[in-house]
Amino acid sequence: MLEGIIRDSIEKKATKALRRDGYLIANIYGKGEENINAAFKANEFIKAAKSKETLIFPVKVAGKEYNVVIQDYQRDPVNSNLLHVDLRLALPGVLSKYLVPVVLEGLPVGTKNKGVLIQSKKRLTVKCTAENLPNSFVVDVSGLDVGATVLVRDIPVPANVTIMDETRVSVAGVIKAK
Repeated sequence: MLEGIIRDSIEKKATKALRRDGYLIANIYGKGEENINAAFKANEFIKAAKSKETLIFPVKVAGKEYNVVIQDYQRDPVNSNLLHVDLRLALPGVLSKYLVPVVLEGLPVGTKNKGVLIQSKKRLTVKCTAENLPNSFVVDVSGLDVGATVLVRDIPVPANVTIMDETRVSVAGVIKAK
């Protein structure tokens, strides 16, 4: 389990000192809960985020255990190091908005006809409880020809999950190569 510390000060000087010591700055927040300013060892956080099997994973901060979902992160534009991460509490029974990744499966027919597969939406916003949160949306693109697209409304949605994105928005498509 990933263990972190509570940040005593949220000032710029203290934040820079933590980053220099190899820590990743994190904010943990949730509906009706008080915000927690935390810090995790950067390498341990990356390992835990890559090895997790579901979107929800446990973290331990100051002796308390929380189930969280990565909501957003910021990278350094020069060296691509993680600078900051926002973690949303996955509270059981509470409706919340989450970002769920879209996974494309198959090789489109259009790629053999001088087409290129473009994924325009990497993550979809959903509204559901933590128990009903899907790990990802798997979209089969093997039947797409040049000029064909998959829209948000074409994606099968599990029960008790609502997609908040517009239904007419394209998720993936095959366009003609120039």
